[in-house]
Amino acid sequence: MMERVVKKPSAILVSDIHLREDVPVCRTDDYWTAQWRKIDFISNLQKKWNIPVLHGGDLFDKWKPSPWLLTETIKRIPAKFFSCMGQHDVPQHNMDLAYKSGFGTIKEAEYIKNSEDWDSNIEIHFCHFGQEPPIDIDKRIKHILVWHKMVWQGKKPYPTCTDEPASSILKKYPMYNTILCGDNHKTFVEEYEGRLLVNPGSMMRMDADQADHKPSVFLWYAEDNSVQQVFLPIEEGVVSRSHLEKKEERDSRIDAFISKLNDKYEVSLSFENNLEAFFKTNDISKEVKQIIYTNLE
Repeated sequence: MMERVVKKPSAILVSDIHLREDVPVCRTDDYWTAQWRKIDFISNLQKKWNIPVLHGGDLFDKWKPSPWLLTETIKRIPAKFFSCMGQHDVPQHNMDLAYKSGFGTIKEAEYIKNSEDWDSNIEIHFCHFGQEPPIDIDKRIKHILVWHKMVWQGKKPYPTCTDEPASSILKKYPMYNTILCGDNHKTFVEEYEGRLLVNPGSMMRMDADQADHKPSVFLWYAEDNSVQQVFLPIEEGVVSRSHLEKKEERDSRIDAFISKLNDKYEVSLSFENNLEAFFKTNDISKEVKQIIYTNLE
């Protein structure tokens, strides 16, 4: 009897890990244990195949993690971990201040690998939050892009969204065979002419509207540019909406106010997301944005 041949994947694709010490208001379980259970699952998957882990940004939920959270991250972060930076990873969403961040500390300690450590005949590119990917690259070889970029599939995430859909991104950047995106916490894969855009979604369910979200990673097979979804362990019934119901009376007044703004902003979005939507549709100087983000923190 012939032994079944199992194809080895080339990498694990994941995004928006959002490691944090505090507990989202919607969670009723031991959130600290739940997040490390998923990290351990990814680490074990990495050990099983001895392949790199590619992360699409927002490793931390806040740019200044506590020493305890940093220590636990160092102890548990998967081997061969590559990542770009998301807006949550840097102070005031300012890449010039990245050296101050917990992400910068982990990278300086070499727990986050550099592109020079990438051992493959496929060239890898990292594009951090707010950056645009290089387009003047050698088209004779294959390329993979790891980009913290808000992209979406299907319906717009909110009415005034100016970000491009995944289908447009694939057409806009034909020089990349595979694009791994982070920022949008929903999971989807877009394919165009044999090329892929993979948006793994968030590793954790941090909002009440994520009750039905199934956190997952993707095994990426470079040879035929295909992916296989692997679901992460979760506990059912731990995402609650009770906090929303308690605030219903107050929220109805807020809804009435926001409805007067010509439906420009979506009530279900967080204040920070609505703020970013406002920035995108109005000419706000970089200096003013920095002042606002500093005060938010």
